[in-house]
Amino acid sequence: MKSPLYEWHQKQEAKLADFGGWQMPIEYPKGVMASGKNLPGGTIAEHTAVRERVGIFDVSHLGKISVTGAGAKNYINTLITNDLNRISAGQAQYTLMCDDSGGVIDDLIVYEITDSQLFLVPNAANCAEVEKRIKLKAPANLEVVNEHQGYGVLALQGPKSDEVLKKLGLSVSLEYMSFVQVTSNDFGDLIICRTGYTGEFGYELLPKWHNTLKLWESLVHAVADLDGAVCGLGARDTLRTEMGYPLHGHELSLEITPIQASASWAVVIDKPEFSGKSALVKEKEAGVKTALRAIKISDRGIPRAGMKVMDESGAEIGTVTSGTFSPTLRQGIALALVKPEFKSGSKVLIDIRGRTSNGELVKLPFVDSHVK
Repeated sequence: MKSPLYEWHQKQEAKLADFGGWQMPIEYPKGVMASGKNLPGGTIAEHTAVRERVGIFDVSHLGKISVTGAGAKNYINTLITNDLNRISAGQAQYTLMCDDSGGVIDDLIVYEITDSQLFLVPNAANCAEVEKRIKLKAPANLEVVNEHQGYGVLALQGPKSDEVLKKLGLSVSLEYMSFVQVTSNDFGDLIICRTGYTGEFGYELLPKWHNTLKLWESLVHAVADLDGAVCGLGARDTLRTEMGYPLHGHELSLEITPIQASASWAVVIDKPEFSGKSALVKEKEAGVKTALRAIKISDRGIPRAGMKVMDESGAEIGTVTSGTFSPTLRQGIALALVKPEFKSGSKVLIDIRGRTSNGELVKLPFVDSHVK
């Protein structure tokens, strides 16, 4: 499948790859020409622009599902681990959808428009399964619509994000994890959310599919005026790894429960009902067998997912779930599921393609968060 910006990315000679069945940009190796400037390109430059100035991402591959009808909020609340009663209209919540064994079907954001109108944004690869699970036991009065190609999703991230919106006549005042629906003369109806996946102050904009290109091109020029960058999903991944944000298929999966992945903060275990509750209660009572930990590499090694983590004696204690070179710290970093007795300060070894690299467990995030 293709983003509404697919042809634009091709013209900019973006490096494209498959993300959940969608052809999406990983990076712009030659940068992007806009407003008479050659904006910086490549994952490291794009990453740095977001941390220091501002960047935009096309994340239109993310799923979109609307659930409408009396009782929508209460019903969805029975399917997810977090508690929607903790938010109200105009607010969003990060949550998980689990199967009966406690495995994670997906992590997603739920936007409450009203208690009878919710908008869900799951991951691209899991959108169809989330839709299926919602429809399985949905009351007859609820309308569940897959709007995967109804909206684009554009992430505007970095300390100068507000300046970009001001240039587009879209200035808003929002608390973190809140949103507003607006109608723009230039861009039509859109949702502006104070959310993101980078650890920086920023927004996610959801225009209608047919208006996405026009909004994107305006964002590109505004970002160029502020010496920002157009960013691919490679930079999005290095940014989220520096924050320790989980990625489904890495830190969370059908085989990795939120208890195992240290994501209990998104599980309200005393809720009356939610999918997977019984299994997660039992697991929590029995004690965790793994915990998500952050690792800084002290040499030149760059860890990658699937690599073995060992204690100082060489005994295996876990596995890297995500690993990369940190453009901010200028060293290798990793997220790993390890035995819970190993905590911040513990020295570890990682087998990187047959060579042993030295590392230390540290507290997350790797760099300071500026989301608020």
